[in-house]
Amino acid sequence: MNLLHGKIALITGASAPNGIGRAIAHKLAENGASVVVTDVAGDLLINDQSHCRLELLKSLVAEIDGTGRTAMWLDLDVTNATDIERCVSRVLRKFGRIDLLVNNAGSTIGADNFLSTTAEQWEKSFQVNILGPMMLCKAVIPQMQTNGGGRIINIGSTGSLGAEAGFGAYTAMKHGLAGMSKTLAAEFGKDGILCNTVCPGYIETDMHLAVNARLASENNLAIEQVKERRYTAVAVRSAGTPQDVADAVVYLSGPNSAYVTGINLPVSGGVPFGI
Repeated sequence: MNLLHGKIALITGASAPNGIGRAIAHKLAENGASVVVTDVAGDLLINDQSHCRLELLKSLVAEIDGTGRTAMWLDLDVTNATDIERCVSRVLRKFGRIDLLVNNAGSTIGADNFLSTTAEQWEKSFQVNILGPMMLCKAVIPQMQTNGGGRIINIGSTGSLGAEAGFGAYTAMKHGLAGMSKTLAAEFGKDGILCNTVCPGYIETDMHLAVNARLASENNLAIEQVKERRYTAVAVRSAGTPQDVADAVVYLSGPNSAYVTGINLPVSGGVPFGI
């Protein structure tokens, strides 16, 4: 498939082996885009095992290169303005432009009861979930204007659409991210730049599967029992996959969404959004 033939995509937070960012990178490449995958240097803990994020990025690039598509990796701390400038400059030097920006990097810090979260947690959540995407958009949009347009896709959450008890700062920041998307859509549509938010619900990432395992252990339940309890409010009674989210990103990146901007697109199996 070549819906995105010749397009250059920059994706943040792409290292997790069973993560949304990695699935997005594969799907965009599969559809013809050249992809630049990024993540912050350091270790990622999965099932009590530590993995180097940059080594995971290298393996992702090798996987994509193995399909005959083009990929490169860069270390990027989205909270660091100098890092962002360096990353965007390197992509532009190599490819000449950035057509697609996918702000996938995020943090669940502050996903707790309101009175339990600290000001420091709120600040860190803001830096990763809003300030980082904002700085990346400011770095990328001018060259999109020069090149006649582009697409920005922010990865939010069903927490961008409603609120449930116990998610504190995380929900506030995901609402803010969705609001920023609408602002960008309103301001830059005239330049051919479309901006949308994809809002995943329960998605079987490494993090989600770890929560299922923890709940099973704490409640002396089988994994299938935990799933049945957690997904009872989901219309389709199951979790989605990272590929489901990636398919939505491909749609919003391609020619079939040329008149779609400023939306929040749930990929949630019909999960209710809370208040």
